[in-house]
Amino acid sequence: MYKIKVASVALDGAVGSYDKLYTYRIPNGLHSAAEPGSRVFVPFGRGNSKRIGMVFSVAEDDDSEIYKDIISVMDNAPVLSEELLKLCVYMHDNLFCTYFDAIGVMIPAGLKFKLTDFYLVNPEFTCDELLEGEELAVYSMIKENGETSADKIKGLCADYRNLLLSLTDKGALIHTVSPKRNLGDFTRKYIAVTDKSPDSVKLTARQKEVYDAALVAGEVSVKELQYFTGATLPVINALVTKGLFTAFDKQEFRMPPRMADNHNNDEIVLNEEQNTAFAGLLDLLKSGDPETSLLYGVTGSGKTRVFMKLADEAINSGRGVIVMVPEIALTPQMINLFSSRYGNRVAVFHSAMSLGQRMDEYRRIALGKAMIAVGTRSAVFAPFENLGLIVIDEEQEHTYKSDKSPRFHARDIAKLRIKYHKGLLCLSSATPSLESYALAKAGNYKLFKLTRRYNNLSLPEVRVVNMREELLSGNTSDISTELSELIGEQLSNNKQSIILLNRRGHNTYVSCPECGYVASCDNCSITLTYHSANNRLMCHYCGHSEPLYKKCPKCGSEFLSFTGAGTQKVCEELSKIFPDARILRLDADSTMTRNAYSENLGDFADGKYDIMVGTQMVAKGLDFPKVSLVGIIGADRALATDDYRGFERTFDLLTQVIGRAGRADGRGIAVIQTNDTDNHIIDLAREQNYDAFYDEEICDRKLKVFPPYCDLCLIWSQAISQADAKSGIVKVFKNIKYMLSGDYSDQHLIILGPGPAFVPRVAGKYRYRMLIKCRNNLRFRQMISSAVEPLQKGDVHIGIDIKPETII
Repeated sequence: MYKIKVASVALDGAVGSYDKLYTYRIPNGLHSAAEPGSRVFVPFGRGNSKRIGMVFSVAEDDDSEIYKDIISVMDNAPVLSEELLKLCVYMHDNLFCTYFDAIGVMIPAGLKFKLTDFYLVNPEFTCDELLEGEELAVYSMIKENGETSADKIKGLCADYRNLLLSLTDKGALIHTVSPKRNLGDFTRKYIAVTDKSPDSVKLTARQKEVYDAALVAGEVSVKELQYFTGATLPVINALVTKGLFTAFDKQEFRMPPRMADNHNNDEIVLNEEQNTAFAGLLDLLKSGDPETSLLYGVTGSGKTRVFMKLADEAINSGRGVIVMVPEIALTPQMINLFSSRYGNRVAVFHSAMSLGQRMDEYRRIALGKAMIAVGTRSAVFAPFENLGLIVIDEEQEHTYKSDKSPRFHARDIAKLRIKYHKGLLCLSSATPSLESYALAKAGNYKLFKLTRRYNNLSLPEVRVVNMREELLSGNTSDISTELSELIGEQLSNNKQSIILLNRRGHNTYVSCPECGYVASCDNCSITLTYHSANNRLMCHYCGHSEPLYKKCPKCGSEFLSFTGAGTQKVCEELSKIFPDARILRLDADSTMTRNAYSENLGDFADGKYDIMVGTQMVAKGLDFPKVSLVGIIGADRALATDDYRGFERTFDLLTQVIGRAGRADGRGIAVIQTNDTDNHIIDLAREQNYDAFYDEEICDRKLKVFPPYCDLCLIWSQAISQADAKSGIVKVFKNIKYMLSGDYSDQHLIILGPGPAFVPRVAGKYRYRMLIKCRNNLRFRQMISSAVEPLQKGDVHIGIDIKPETII
């Protein structure tokens, strides 16, 4: 039997039972191009509709008529390595996502293809006189320009889709579909001096001057040559025509803003405790086996210095390094630290970058031009061929878990990558997640501790203010008397203050005291937040907004009540108390522009502001030497939650933000404002006593059977109709119950629900859910897939999240 080459291909847009690997014949002319990791254009289904696919493997097979041919290969070289393809398979099999969901989080948006409709004139159509009006105008335009995309026809008429369909049905146009990349490479015009003698041609004085300047450079961009010589483009083109220059396009990388390349290669000096941790970590890095470690150190203990020195060792041995931070707000400081040391060998990954920047940073790593990737969650997929070290800073943060399909946790992906490359994963935090600390104490992770601040600096003095007593004394402000006095002292001493309030906006609750009306979102089961910056009521779930009304829309009363402070209101109060103070607000509303995070934090570091008011993005990892005071407003709010991580997150937030004070000279002060001064979580955070908190919380987790004593699976249904949403989750529950009494009787589960979600309606859709305490193994996932698969059609969407970060 004749042997042919075939490819296993995943298809974009495939869902449910159609999301599998399909076998396609590779035509002889595409043998060398159709490699694993390359995207292909293929026919699919009875109608041979055109689809984009990804080649996962190539093999030989017996020639068969059932295989369809690949139409074309879309990439000049594979965009995914063997390792990243294996990660795609892992996510598909473990995270209830499609193959292309997994591919989508790995490949930058600029490198992705989309199918584009094209139209060209049918040469056999001879009835032009039958067309008139818009049909004739569009037909004539395409006839003149040749093959034209549907997007270019949009502007010619309002109903362009039906018009194109009509022209196609009449046989006037031929419709084709082709893949088009979202973003092209950025190229710049360059010239290079040829071997031709300038004496062999006649040159003007100006041309001779430009030639001599280019001769020194050898190869130079046209833009630079124009800048340094003042030459016009015709002068340069004339030198090309005379054969003295050769012109060509050269790809350049769109690099995001970063600190200038200072080449600070000074030896990183560690104290005795840091050296002990570094030596242990270095042994793991050089072991030749995949290793995971936890670097646990109090705030300000210099964990960053330890893993920077570790990065030196990895890079010196020719291995790539990934450093992840949980928030975009933390990225600029980490970028500055690494770029000042490694220059352009640092690539950056985060969502505030442009499409072109993200695409080019990805390609710089793939081409070996960058050795370090610094960024948020997406940096875990940086395409290193030889990866030695991954650092996850503030590893406990929920932002490392994706809230969209595929719902991966960066820590799990990092473990798989380190296993493949036989490198080291270093988790770092002052408040590790309970799961990570439990694994470290059990010996599954190697544990390294830093118990003292770097240079023996003292931890901040922590004061707790009872806000009920403030109210009884007549202070109705959100700023306590003690916090106000301390801010004034810092201003007098030219010191800076950080105020944390984990709510944005001005007021979180607007109501009418006369009739009881509450301003709520029409699309979500949530109250609207008043934003004074634009004088609007806004929903923080779906983005709906409306102007603030002057009267109650229900009874017409002019007396509306505004309660629940947000960052805007606190800034307003501080401005009244300290009219000369320079106040910076840092929250999701004030950092919408691309470089707002880095610019605002840079200005604060340069002393352009005295007080920074922000949400949790100001609490983690930031290092400002002049900050001597931290104030925490509403410290106990996060404790009143049904989420099993509520205490852990509150302790983490308080401990971390307290650690922002007193990181240079002098002992800092932290003020915790609360209505519950007797709360033991606040006491433990004030003492910075993580070990005591862990011992208490781990017992509670064991008693209530929560991670790390089980795995969690959250299943939810979502539909426009409340009855449909409820019916969907009930059907899943019944399917699971039936299967547990039959083929899956070996599975031991605790099921909470089904019932309405914590916020029952979001963006016009009702949500129901159930939580399953389980062991996340292959049998369990097979059972869940079988229970959900029959219900994935129609108007009800069923979602699955393994190891959710929140259960509300």
